[in-house]
Amino acid sequence: MSEATVDVADLRTPGGPAAPDDRGDDAPLREDIRLLGRVLGEVIGEQAGADVLELVESTRVQAFAIRRSEVDRAELADRLAALDVRDANHVIRAFSHFSLLANLAEDVHHERRRRFHRREGSPPQKGSLAASFALLDDARLDADVVARELQDALVVPVVTAHPTEVRRRTISQVQQQVSDLLRQRGDSPGHGVGPDDPAWSGHLWREVLTLWQTALLRLSRLRLADEIDEALRYYDLSLFAVVPAINAELRRALRERFPDADLLPRPMLLPGSWIGGDRDGNPFVTAEAVRRATSRQAETALGHHLAELVRLADELSMSDRLITPTDELYALADASGDDSPFRGDEPYRRALRGMYRRLAATALRALGSVPGPLPDAELPPYDDPDELRVDLDVVAASLRSHGAGPLAEDRLARLSDAVEVFGFHLCGLDMRQNAAVHEEVLGELLAWAGVCDDYAALDEPARVELLAGELRLRRPLVRPDAELSDLARGELDLLVAAAEQVALLGPRTIPNYVISMCESVSDVLEVAVLLKEVGLLDPGAEGGPACSIGISPLFETIDDLQAAGAVLTAMLGQPLYRALLTSRGDVQEVMLGYSDSHKDGGYLAANWALYRAELALVEVARAEGVRLRLFHGRGGTVGRGGGPSYEAIRAQPPGSVAGALRITEQGEVIAAKYASPDLARRNLEALVAATLEASLLDIEGLGDDAEDAYSLLDDLAGRAQGAYRALVHDTPGFVDWFRAATPIRELGELNIGSRPPSRKPGDRISDLRAIPWVFSWSQARIMLPGWYGTGSALESWVDGSPERLARLQDLHRRWPFFRTVLSNMGMVLAKTDLGLAARYADLVPDEELRHRVFDQITAEHGRSCRMLLAVTGDDELLADNPSLARSIRNRFPYLEPLHHLQVEMLRRRRKGDDDELVRRCIQLTINGVATALRNSG
Repeated sequence: MSEATVDVADLRTPGGPAAPDDRGDDAPLREDIRLLGRVLGEVIGEQAGADVLELVESTRVQAFAIRRSEVDRAELADRLAALDVRDANHVIRAFSHFSLLANLAEDVHHERRRRFHRREGSPPQKGSLAASFALLDDARLDADVVARELQDALVVPVVTAHPTEVRRRTISQVQQQVSDLLRQRGDSPGHGVGPDDPAWSGHLWREVLTLWQTALLRLSRLRLADEIDEALRYYDLSLFAVVPAINAELRRALRERFPDADLLPRPMLLPGSWIGGDRDGNPFVTAEAVRRATSRQAETALGHHLAELVRLADELSMSDRLITPTDELYALADASGDDSPFRGDEPYRRALRGMYRRLAATALRALGSVPGPLPDAELPPYDDPDELRVDLDVVAASLRSHGAGPLAEDRLARLSDAVEVFGFHLCGLDMRQNAAVHEEVLGELLAWAGVCDDYAALDEPARVELLAGELRLRRPLVRPDAELSDLARGELDLLVAAAEQVALLGPRTIPNYVISMCESVSDVLEVAVLLKEVGLLDPGAEGGPACSIGISPLFETIDDLQAAGAVLTAMLGQPLYRALLTSRGDVQEVMLGYSDSHKDGGYLAANWALYRAELALVEVARAEGVRLRLFHGRGGTVGRGGGPSYEAIRAQPPGSVAGALRITEQGEVIAAKYASPDLARRNLEALVAATLEASLLDIEGLGDDAEDAYSLLDDLAGRAQGAYRALVHDTPGFVDWFRAATPIRELGELNIGSRPPSRKPGDRISDLRAIPWVFSWSQARIMLPGWYGTGSALESWVDGSPERLARLQDLHRRWPFFRTVLSNMGMVLAKTDLGLAARYADLVPDEELRHRVFDQITAEHGRSCRMLLAVTGDDELLADNPSLARSIRNRFPYLEPLHHLQVEMLRRRRKGDDDELVRRCIQLTINGVATALRNSG
């Protein structure tokens, strides 16, 4: 599939691609896309035949002509609709593969540009630690202020498993090979690495051939165990190297600037996970799942540490005939049990072999096996990671004592940093369950114990009194052999498993328990009682109640967000809970749900409800003297709170970051952010940099105008929510329209996640998870959750007044929150294509309903685009994001055939065509569109 006819000049450069400043920054990218297209075309021609290649090529030419308005879209749609299913399958696969390859070229190009600018000494890029420290230097901050704000500094990206990651691991591995080849080409200009090198070209051709002959779709749905293993893959790909390095760089930079302040005694950047602990609506998260998740995480961490000890033993070959180690190093060597005569004069090797044996014993105790070679002798296990770090420090100090300091600063320092960050547990696994489940389970336990026959009938004060009483007692409610319902037994067994793993691997193994749909103090105390039941909470600990696990209420709907401040006030006003919080350093985490709030009230209303909730929570925490840590449950798409993380964090309300935050990393964005060290560093630096800036600088910039701005947004949010709910919740037949005009039904057949698409059986929007809701709108290129209602709000508030428009324009210039909201909406609107959406709308059989709903969508889309440009002052969408604009130009023409064929296959399937290949074509188009859009769910 060459790009010879796509207005691309012949960009071939002997020996490699042009540097990023030759003939424009995009020249190397265009060359890479052209090369990958040509190789894919050659593979298709050889494997599927000249007729198929001609079909694909003519389709490509016509798709680009549509983008240039040279051909009517209906011509291509009619031509593709006439294909038999086998030819359609070839076209779908071809354009899916090209979208995938174009994504790789873009990612490598971003890396290439960053390396080029670093080499050229360009100013540090926004979102990097270097740029952030330059801003902090300019602000001339007081050391005491920095120490106070970073007292509990913590940034935790929490990886979650959701049904939007469509890529198979096998496909990802081929992608990695292709990316590496493109990097080699870019790293070796003038040295013959590239298309003119037969070895390099042959390797690329073989990888693309492998891609073509590998199935894009899984034969069966992902199991939870697969999702656990898939997430762990990113540690070897990038996280083991990048996370400790960023923490080390942070400490150095802060201590250089504030040498007298005690800053970051603990790592600021830590990894987290929900995979295997998030059981809200996922029946596959069981006691065994918790054991598997935490054990596999520990196996990954311990395997890494053991392998590094082996490498260190190979490297540190110093002979005490030539150097004199410290007495402490000799003590480690003597305690190692290594009496080999071949290492008699090599104390470092003996010491490290002893450390290996102790760590292997630690693994054997925790896992029942050793993730590495079995040691030839036994030593006592380490009690905790700090013991291992003490031994590593002994080795480092000894190296420095005889002039080998540089060796202490290399692999040894990296291992010590890794042990500090990852411990023996790797990452914290959060638990999550719905408040309604806790109520039902606890009601059953209380009834079994004879404490309360009908807990559900109690009002809130009576519930709080009863639960507080239980939390003063150490005795459990039920015996281990109590006959309970499957639900109650399953919940208790899961918590028992959590307690076992905490005992084995340490308290950092399971740091938080999140309560979905939390609405009251009793919702929080119910979890505390359940934790007490399995020994994770001790009511009678010295100094008051103690619990190693933090309890985090999750506020999700618009109403819950509006009540969040009141609920937190009530929580902190409950004496027993406050005592429990004191035992945890007076740090209270609150999780904010972006997905359900967006589905509930629409884009602008949800974003503003979240902002208002944060303001209220900050005020309560300040008044109560506790430190607030917010956990942002953002999705991959703007319609679920997604968008660039750096800008999103900087747009938070004053005081809401305060040195600490946690944030979810979901679905298909995980691979896009962490598949390589360069990607991981860029994304993790952006999280940390934004956290530093939001904590230490005055970013909001509203000053005395804040309350007026807040009141204006209250008004706009109310108008936007009204417009959104009028369509989504109040329009008769809307659910039928949505189910007919999007592939929501067919999405459930795609084997892309362990979690069901709906929380419970039902045909209401509220029953549907936010993820498939957003995913389906993206497939139909309507992207409704990321913009609908905002245009009506802006237009009705301005009402033709130049003064009011000027007021919005001023807020857009001055207020990062408002600017980010509109910028993210602009990204979504740029990806929306109502011409393609109309093809999906034609799938609605009821003509009157079809037009009634789609006409409203079309009108609101026009209002939203018009008002966005009026407020921003831009002439076109994405004027503030040229990188995405370029990406859309490069990739979206290849989406055109996928959409047309998806509509056609949906039409055939719904008319009763049971051909298995039709079903597969639908699934392939879903896969291809999601890949091209990148963040579709």
